[in-house]
This record gives sequence, structure tokens and C-alpha cells, in this order.
Amino acid sequence: MRPLKVKQVNGSELTIEWDDMHKGSHVLRTLRKYCPCAGCKQEVEMGEGSVMLPIVKPGQFVLKGIEAVGNYALQLTWGDGHRTGIYTYDHLRQICECQECVKKTAE
Repeated sequence: MRPLKVKQVNGSELTIEWDDMHKGSHVLRTLRKYCPCAGCKQEVEMGEGSVMLPIVKPGQFVLKGIEAVGNYALQLTWGDGHRTGIYTYDHLRQICECQECVKKTAE
């Protein structure tokens, strides 16, 4: 499966139209919070179980760029300069937040 069209909507959402006709949706805050880069994964793992105040950097949730990585992923560039997360197509489909996918995971 591959995306046919990737588009940022209203500053807070990313939509992806896939080659199997699925129309996916992702909240930018969620994508950034679960960035798959090693540094972000380590932060999430270290913070599990502890109560910490979130540190919000200016531009952290502002999407500045989207680039294809080969035939398997997207690399997102954020407003604070972070761009090391490689979001594989499989991962993006697994964390899809469209109504159809949210309904399936709730069942």
C-alpha cells in the first residue's frame, strides 16, 4: 500500500489517500507525540509511569514539510526543526485516526 495524495488540512490534521482507496486522517499533535525516531521513542519510554509536565517547544506541532523516503515512508519536518522521524506507510496505517479506523479499534 502506498499513498496517492498527502495533504495538510486546517493546520492541525494530515490526510492521506491510499492506493486501496482508504482516506486516512492524522492529528498532527498525535503524529509528533509518537514520532518514531530513536530520541522521541526514548523520551516516551522514560516518561511511562511517571507524572511529568509536558514541555512544549515553539513550533513543535507545526508541520513545515513532508518528504517521501524511498517507497516505504514519509519524513516530516516540524516547526521546531525536528525531522529525524521516519513514518513508514505501515505505521501510518496502524495509527490512522479516521472514523472508520477508530471504530475498528474500538470493537
